[in-house]
This record gives sequence, C-alpha cells and structure tokens, in this order.
Amino acid sequence: MSDAPTTPSTDEQEVAVPVPRLLLVDDEPGLRTAVQAYLEDEGFDVTTAVDGEEGFTKAQQMLPDVVISDVMMPRLDGYGLLKKLRDDERLGGTPVIFLTAKGMTADRTQGYLAGVDDYIPKPFDPDELVARVRNVAQRQQRLLQEAARFADTDMGQMAKQITEIRSLLAQAEALPAKDPVVHSFTPREASVLQLVAEGLMNKEIARQLETSIRNVEKYVSRLFNKTGTSSRTELVRYALEHRLVN
Repeated sequence: MSDAPTTPSTDEQEVAVPVPRLLLVDDEPGLRTAVQAYLEDEGFDVTTAVDGEEGFTKAQQMLPDVVISDVMMPRLDGYGLLKKLRDDERLGGTPVIFLTAKGMTADRTQGYLAGVDDYIPKPFDPDELVARVRNVAQRQQRLLQEAARFADTDMGQMAKQITEIRSLLAQAEALPAKDPVVHSFTPREASVLQLVAEGLMNKEIARQLETSIRNVEKYVSRLFNKTGTSSRTELVRYALEHRLVN
C-alpha cells in the first residue's frame, strides 16, 4: 500500500476565508492606534485615516469591506464621508459603522437615516466593537455570496420571478399602502429599483443603464440589504407598498 498522501477532493478542501479589510477613520491618534491594534489582534486587516478626506481617498484605493468612522472630525466629518461613500458607484454598498462620543437617540437616528449600518457610542467595550464589526463583515459577505448565487440562477426561476413581478404590477393599486419609509438609496440604486419593478431582467437593466450585469447584481444585492428583502418579488412588493417606485 502506498504511503503517498492523497490529494483531497474539491469538497474536502477548505475554502480560504478572506481576511476582512477595515478602514478606521478617526482624528484621535491614541484611540486610532489602540483600536487598530485591538482589531489586528483579532485577525482583521486594518488601514487608518485621520479624517474623512483621507478616509475617502484610501477607501477608493483599497475598497474596504467595512468602514469604521468617527463622526466629529476636521475637514470632512463622518456624515460627509458617508455621503461620499454612498454616492460612489464602487463604494456605495460598503458597510459603515459610526464610532462616536455622541450617544443621544436623535444622533443615532440621524446616522441611520443617513445610511450608516451600525452606531457605537464612546466609550465602548472592545469586545463589543469586534463582535459588531465581525457581524457587519459577515453579513456583507453573505450578501456578496447571494449576489454570486443569484447570478447563476437558472432562467426558469428568473422567468418565474418576472411573471410574479408583472402580476404584482397589475394589482399595484390594490396593494395596501404602508407607512412611508426613508431609504438612503444612491441614484443608481433608485434607478435599478425602478427598472426591477418594471419587470426587467438584469441583462435588460444593464443595457438601459449602460453598465455591466455584475454591477446590476451588486445593486440588487444592496437593495435586498437596505429593504430587508431576499428576492426580486419581495423587493418589488415592498417598493410598491411603500410607494418607492412610480
């Protein structure tokens, strides 16, 4: 019997999990250094920036998995950084966590309405910070995996969803109107939502918006995340009920 090691099958091979890349933006050197060291000890790849302007420049260069940002900073504050990220086609779906001394309910509400994904007031427990960052990073990874899976959806399933969407459109006026909701959709996300609601397939949306099918898939994935839906049919029903599309 040969003692030579056997090559594991594809199913047996472990898939390498990419190390989440974090961008930490804070103008306090001591806190920035301490948080960076703690996160790196927990296995994250951390890049730092001293304010929103530098943070946005570095975000464009590295395309982080998660941005952790202070709110009160010189030159460009956290809200300004968040707006720039949300308006950028490549960075619009990047999860953002606000790390700030402000802890009032009104401030948290302002952050959520602006499109922030989580909000941690200072002083904070380092273990809680790590748990929240890991949760947001894992949620984003699941969304990307879902987008990839959705790209491989067979045409029969896609056709079924398109049929369901067109059925919803036919009865749109009869759907019960729900309370208005505020969403931080980017202009491109809003355009994709409108076209999905019109029953167009990804290829048709890509052609109309002069972008790639892959980008359309990313926008649809972001819309799922922002609306708490998990299929095109659910997304369209949600948009119609909340009057988010024409």
